[in-house]
Amino acid sequence: MEFVGYTLQVVVILIPLIVVIKWVQLTKGRKKAYQNIKETVVEPMSDLGSVKTLEVLPLIDYYTEDNNLKTEPGVSYLIKTDDTTILMDVGFNKQKEHPSPLLQNMKALGVSVNELDSIFISHMHLDHVGGMKEQKNRQFSMSQGFQQLPEIPVYTPVQMGPSDFNPGPVEEVIQNPTKLGKGIASTGVIPRFLFLMGETLEHSLAINVENKGIVLIVGCGHQTVERIIERAKKLFKEPIYAIIGGLHFPVKQGRIMLGPINLQNVAGTDKMPWNGLNESDVENAVKAIKETNAQYVALSPHDSSDWSLDQFRTAFKEKYHEVAVGKVLKL
Repeated sequence: MEFVGYTLQVVVILIPLIVVIKWVQLTKGRKKAYQNIKETVVEPMSDLGSVKTLEVLPLIDYYTEDNNLKTEPGVSYLIKTDDTTILMDVGFNKQKEHPSPLLQNMKALGVSVNELDSIFISHMHLDHVGGMKEQKNRQFSMSQGFQQLPEIPVYTPVQMGPSDFNPGPVEEVIQNPTKLGKGIASTGVIPRFLFLMGETLEHSLAINVENKGIVLIVGCGHQTVERIIERAKKLFKEPIYAIIGGLHFPVKQGRIMLGPINLQNVAGTDKMPWNGLNESDVENAVKAIKETNAQYVALSPHDSSDWSLDQFRTAFKEKYHEVAVGKVLKL
């Protein structure tokens, strides 16, 4: 009994101490991120060029319309333009499988690694780089077994590279807005300091489709869609035509739960968890996108709840498109 009493005393002391430490870290980290954004000079990208065609094929996400395809709370998109094929992120592989859900879906959909021209890693979180071990080791893995990849560039927002499971790609760290090919660019890193995940550096793809405008393809949207839009407006003279991908709105429900705890909500905010993501964040995002007059909106379900998906469907009506594994988004 004496031991139990002592343990309870320690717990009672430690919990408030941990909360204070996290609050101090969050306050300092958030201030640093905001200052970084404020001081970043963004020069207009006048030589981007354009593409005539664009297709986005979700290879990994939370939903599918084909029961033969694998799903999980992670992301991987195959992006095809006129003459360029990009793999954006490599999924979660939560069960540490080989072949991974990503490789299984690629095979089922007739996609070969040999057709890839580059890999684009949006940010270094486990559901985008192939698992927790990869996140810790600052690596990415397409599977938990050997998969030779072509010697192609992998564009990353931080120093990281391919694991021993998939040798071949050559790392190229992208910090600033960068043209990656005809009509294709990285928006450059927009930082955010998250409660559980700490400093998170994320960039998005921007593709200029001829006679339409800029298509923004987003991994998780930790930067907030408002800041992504603001960055795009500074970079490009063309209008924002589409926003596709994850915007991280696990409001009322999460895809990754620890008992009753919505881990995605706790992890994905730069506020203390009891002031985390809520309905007003979704409303503000919808408003920001509407103000761009975007004609095509597709929200990834991997990190947004069904409630949030419904808000976007209702707001954008015929402009809204479902994101599902195996369903091609043509723009």
